[in-house]
Amino acid sequence: MEDKLLRIGTTYLPVSNVDISSKWYVNKLGAILNYKDEDKAILNFANQSIFLVKAKENQSANFINTYGDECFSITFEVDGLNSLEAIHCEFKEKEIKVGVIEDRGHSGRNFVFYDLDGNKFDVWSELSPIYKEKFFHNGR
Repeated sequence: MEDKLLRIGTTYLPVSNVDISSKWYVNKLGAILNYKDEDKAILNFANQSIFLVKAKENQSANFINTYGDECFSITFEVDGLNSLEAIHCEFKEKEIKVGVIEDRGHSGRNFVFYDLDGNKFDVWSELSPIYKEKFFHNGR
């Protein structure tokens, strides 16, 4: 038997205010709040557990690459360009800070968005074939 890592179960995100941030994720992204105290909130969304952890000021999950560009650490997937465009429009209507839909030279299109603490996320129009096969029964 060959043991291996099977999936990412939890992602931890730094936030300045657990209460305000957890409400933002619930109201803006449709997350389900499972637990909250003054130091952390446990949310479920996008088939993952997300912990919002109270952090010191000016913390985010972003990093700077060798070219000096601020990068995201999480990419969310949607099923196709129509879904990407619909979510982009919905996020704008909900007054979520979003970037433009981009062609980055690979398959599909992307856009970035930010939470209240400046955590930067990516959305990609290409749903993983393995996920699609497993959960959408061969593409729906």
